[in-house]
Amino acid sequence: MQLVTGHPIHATIVSLISDQTGNHVTIKKSTQARFFGLCAVLFASLTCASAVTVEDYGYPITDRFAATVVGTPVEFQAQLPKSIPLKGKSITIFPGRVTPDVFFYGSELLYSVALQDSNAPLIFIIAGTGGSHDGTTNMNMAKAFYQAGFHVVSTSSPTYNNFVIAASKTGVVGHAEKDAEDIYRVFEMIWAELKQDIQVTSFNVIGPSLGAFNAAYVSKLDEERKAFNFEHVLLINPPVSLYNSISLLDRMTQDIPGGVDNFDRFVNNLMHAYATMAKAPVGSGGDNFLYQVYEKLQLKDEQLAALIGTSFRLSSSTLAFTADVMADYGYIKPKGLVLDRYSNLQIYDDVAVRLGFTDYYFEFFYPFYKADYPNKTQNEVIAEISLRSIEDYLRNTQKITVMHNVDDIILEPGEINFFSEVFGERATIYPYGGHIGNINYRDNVAHMLATFSQGETQ
Repeated sequence: MQLVTGHPIHATIVSLISDQTGNHVTIKKSTQARFFGLCAVLFASLTCASAVTVEDYGYPITDRFAATVVGTPVEFQAQLPKSIPLKGKSITIFPGRVTPDVFFYGSELLYSVALQDSNAPLIFIIAGTGGSHDGTTNMNMAKAFYQAGFHVVSTSSPTYNNFVIAASKTGVVGHAEKDAEDIYRVFEMIWAELKQDIQVTSFNVIGPSLGAFNAAYVSKLDEERKAFNFEHVLLINPPVSLYNSISLLDRMTQDIPGGVDNFDRFVNNLMHAYATMAKAPVGSGGDNFLYQVYEKLQLKDEQLAALIGTSFRLSSSTLAFTADVMADYGYIKPKGLVLDRYSNLQIYDDVAVRLGFTDYYFEFFYPFYKADYPNKTQNEVIAEISLRSIEDYLRNTQKITVMHNVDDIILEPGEINFFSEVFGERATIYPYGGHIGNINYRDNVAHMLATFSQGETQ
């Protein structure tokens, strides 16, 4: 989830809809074109006392939906270098895997590195929901940590198209432990390629949103396998229950007047409102354009929620289609039907966009894994995909810290208390910021870096 101003939601939308590979679920061409236009306009760009509750907080947007969509206005962002020596790389995770021809472009896993010239700590960045290794949120974190003297390895979310194709063992993602195993395997293989060229003083992990959820499980797995012995792990705005959070996001599509089928009209109305009120060419406004548009349009929470829900729906539809093809399960395309690079995917686009992530879990995910859990109901399996399942570990490890927001839109009422109750003083809770909206705010970035500098020896 990300954008030009560094906001987390936008990059997921752009990376998924832009179809960088030229061949994944694209929804209707007319919808895609209109959504691109809207992206250019709208996205260019209480707790327990034991937790550290931030007071006198200067982040400027107090509405949780607006913060989630808008992110951090440029004048409030941390000062980061314009560029770092970032290199895009690729690696084959499963040498014997035959990639479906429809995904001919994705057989190798893509990732990014920025390496120091001397001994330094290394940090792995795990992208948020549907996010790529080179999405804006990951890149902003990479700049911050490289500037602070870290080797940086940036990886995509296990829900990202390329990761599902190249690095997921089953192709059916969303299983907390199996996703962690996939990510850990990727970390090990990347490190095997890097260790001949760099010296590392410690290993660390950070992730926003779903990447934070993944990081918690990866840290626990490392306690058993000890390939890295991570020194610090930072979770930024993780969900408590993955299913609760995706259900909240799925329900936000109900805020589109007329539902998902009326998305074209919804987008057109917003674009017309912008053209009428802004009286400026689309794309003008510089780095603060998104915030200016938000102020001019004075969008209601329902409209902002609809945009967030729609971006998530596009992300989940791409994931569902990719997973279905990789597993040949028969969820969206007929089982046994072979798609090649020339196949017309429009019919699958039309089906996928009408399926929420909750549909994926009940109709695809649980039946696929049912043999692994013969004595558990689907509700029991889904309930276990939660940080509560590893609560004892999270309580007792000192290496994991949390940054979160009281008003995060992906948390059910009361779920924010989980972090103060479980992590205590290792949790820093901000009074507002929505979901990842304040990740580039200067105070948040300073705290993020301080978390990893504690106890580091170089």
